[in-house]
Amino acid sequence: MTEKNKNILSINANILYIMMQITNNGMFLYLLKKELHSSCRIQATFVYIKKFTNKIGIQTRKNMRKIIIISSLYLCVVQVLTGQNCKLTNAIDVEKQLDYCDTQIKKTIDEAYNDTCGLPRNIDATETQWNLTNIYDWTSGFWPGILWYNYEVTQDESIKKTAINYTESLKPLTTPEHQNDHDIGFQIFCSYGNAYRQTQDARYKQIILKGAEKLAGLYNPKVGTILSWPNMVEKMNWPHNTILDNMMNLEILFWASKNGGKKEWYDMAVNHAKATKENQYRKDGTGYHVAIYDTITGKFIKGVNQQGYGDNSFWARGQAWSIYGFTMVYRETGETEFLRFAEKLADVYLARLPEDYVPYWDFDDPAIPNAPKDASSAAITASALLELSQLEDHLQKATEYKEAALKMLQNLSSDPYLSGKAKPSFLLHSTGNYPGGYEIDASINYADHYYIEALVRYKKIVEKQSLKAIFLHK
Repeated sequence: MTEKNKNILSINANILYIMMQITNNGMFLYLLKKELHSSCRIQATFVYIKKFTNKIGIQTRKNMRKIIIISSLYLCVVQVLTGQNCKLTNAIDVEKQLDYCDTQIKKTIDEAYNDTCGLPRNIDATETQWNLTNIYDWTSGFWPGILWYNYEVTQDESIKKTAINYTESLKPLTTPEHQNDHDIGFQIFCSYGNAYRQTQDARYKQIILKGAEKLAGLYNPKVGTILSWPNMVEKMNWPHNTILDNMMNLEILFWASKNGGKKEWYDMAVNHAKATKENQYRKDGTGYHVAIYDTITGKFIKGVNQQGYGDNSFWARGQAWSIYGFTMVYRETGETEFLRFAEKLADVYLARLPEDYVPYWDFDDPAIPNAPKDASSAAITASALLELSQLEDHLQKATEYKEAALKMLQNLSSDPYLSGKAKPSFLLHSTGNYPGGYEIDASINYADHYYIEALVRYKKIVEKQSLKAIFLHK
């Protein structure tokens, strides 16, 4: 090969280097390993592209770019066919952790839990098997959601079948006979929402729309929020109560309003978010679990912490729901006020975290450092921050939130927090209701749900970055 017929192009693609060599006989494409933060590592390799360069002019930069793109496409195909998939080598080995989740899920199924009459809810600290709950429990959507995320990654048809069985068992929740409850969002969107996203089954869409309609039935236009706990109106003398968790359930209203449902459901969700933003948080951005409103005037009466240490304490999971919820509202509306508020909520949360980035159940529990941790809060927040990092309009903030999310996932994926062989759950050390005296230092289904969701989100982020490296920009 002479210098005359050599044409070498070297391109820095942020994540990896692509070097191409054009000869009389064809073209060689080299990928050289370059490890950067948030990068995909591809081992040094090359692909020989058969003689087609004569059909494409290579005199201009434009034509050279065409060759690079075509070659990159060819390389992707070769890597898939030969099993040379990218290894995600960031702060967490996401593929390893997703394999771990798959193993734990199959343990749960194998241990005679494949019974749609009962869904895994929790495993107490001294126990080794799931305590089951029924479809009417507020957490009933999380186990089907876990299965759908697992199927999304593995494409295991047996997992899909199990996911369908559990998902379809929740259908009675959308019937007129079932009392309206704000948790219909958790129950239906985590299950049927993920099912429809992956199958496009029209029957599932109709169930989601029915679920949204039931949630909309709890909206109070005078207050501007959804009634969270109808049973607490008389029991606690809370005329109209709205809890922080309810921010999560707005997603089903947004989705439904854009997919065949009523347009006013969108406005209900926005109004709820705005009223919650104005009334349910202190000046520093920490929130009250429950906001109490006057049903006649619509005015905010007071805030209380039903599941926090005290009415003025900083309850960790409530803040996690809030960060996730307002991030989602910004995604759905594009209104910057919700982005800025999500940042405020995230910043005060991150500022109070212990060294391992897994919070105590309440940041103000005087028993700290001997207070229970809440892995569920870390899992929810990690998932939320990963999404927030992708929506951010400030690069520094985006980096900060992504790094914080990865630290949470890294620690949740370490021995102190993994159930491992001892239990079929993913995670240990969650706190459900400390004041109520239950689910303390336990494994809980929603901790596992948002953990696997965060892993799937992170996997997609890295894959997206890898594609950006391959399909070069001008």
